[in-house]
Amino acid sequence: MDVRTIAPNERHDLIFSSFNALRQGAALELVSDHEPAPLYRQFKSNYHGLFTWDYLEQGPDLWRVRIGKAPGNCCGSCS
Repeated sequence: MDVRTIAPNERHDLIFSSFNALRQGAALELVSDHEPAPLYRQFKSNYHGLFTWDYLEQGPDLWRVRIGKAPGNCCGSCS
């Protein structure tokens, strides 16, 4: 998911919607023009233990992160 062309104030909602739509064990790759540290903090606060975060590329002009939905932590209501 390349968010570089998306308005900054719309990015996090789009990323969280995409994450919520993932099946357990699946992942999305985020491409950003800045370090996504604030997004990581939001994930840690809202999805603690339910996600994985792996940097694939760390700037300075391009950041790529693999954000996965951790397997085995589902409440049972998703499929």
